[in-house]
Amino acid sequence: MDFSFSEEQELLRANARKLMDRHAPPDYVARCDRDKTYPYELYDAWVEAGLFRLPFAEEHGGLGGSVIDLAIVAEEIAYTSADFYMAFAGGVFCALNIVRKGSPEQIARWIPRLLAGETRMAISISEPDAGSDVGAMRTSAARKDAGWTINGRKLWCSGAGARNTLINVYVKTDPKADHRKGMSLFLIDNDAPGLQCRKLDMLGRHCTGTYELQFDDVRADDDRLVGGANKGWDCVLSGLQVERVMSAAGNVGAARAVVDIATQYAKERHQFGRPIGSNQAIAHLLADMATKVEAARALMWQAAWKVSVGAEALREISMAKLLASETYAEMANHGMQILGAYGYSMEFPMQRHFRDARGATIAAGTSQMQRNLIAGLMGVKVG
Repeated sequence: MDFSFSEEQELLRANARKLMDRHAPPDYVARCDRDKTYPYELYDAWVEAGLFRLPFAEEHGGLGGSVIDLAIVAEEIAYTSADFYMAFAGGVFCALNIVRKGSPEQIARWIPRLLAGETRMAISISEPDAGSDVGAMRTSAARKDAGWTINGRKLWCSGAGARNTLINVYVKTDPKADHRKGMSLFLIDNDAPGLQCRKLDMLGRHCTGTYELQFDDVRADDDRLVGGANKGWDCVLSGLQVERVMSAAGNVGAARAVVDIATQYAKERHQFGRPIGSNQAIAHLLADMATKVEAARALMWQAAWKVSVGAEALREISMAKLLASETYAEMANHGMQILGAYGYSMEFPMQRHFRDARGATIAAGTSQMQRNLIAGLMGVKVG
């Protein structure tokens, strides 16, 4: 088992790092977070650099990269901002699902637009009473006039309000069937008549934005239905592995940044005539922090490698997502303690990590759901 990177992958990492440093310096990150503005300029830089083309086949205008390549980029983007990572990953995840489950016409229509930066994409599954419990979904689509009419309410949709966003929304199309057999995936423009997008006031991740969606007789033609009626569960499962590998990579990248910020502060901050990092309590805490992040990173790369070679990886993916998200939250908490009042100040980045990290254990499958899944794979039934 070889986890070394090729020369091309090392170059990819270096270029992604240079891009983020150039287009998203600390003052830009802080301004977007403070003003709660979407990073349109950075998104355009990703498009120009071809980062969105990375995981798609050449026949679709992509570069034919692997999930490892995608994880490299996700890690570097999240090192700058876990919030910015959401703006990148959401579109890639949705578009890959269209490639896997969409018709040739849908692929030809939507993938070039994403790669050219003309269309953004966001995923919408959760509802007020349907988060981890997808079976409680109530938003529905009914047949009407040779098409569909969507009604209902969605919550926690990341990036739904950004300009030119195509929302990949999962709804019930057979109210009498189990969600595995009665759910469908529709592609809905975020400015469609009857759709209202309201940005929610969240603790963190202010830039990409988290939205409530209200569907009131929103029209959807058959060409907006992905994979066929009542095939939405297949669409969810088809993208699960890549989504959680990317989530783990993003959390690892952000956790690395926290450790670096805390370490630099411990070297520069003097108390009682010496750097605080020379105190064993701080030095050992930093050593433990670095070790835990590298452990989460190693598990993430193992999961990415298994996915890239087509091996069964659900166990490793679930563990990587669990450990990476919990590690980011733990590192941010320790980072706040090391920086003291500076960490608590809105003028310094540690408070942003502290706020952003809290959502890591909830998004893309909660830590509790990951533990249930892992236990089940171990043969332990959770009641």
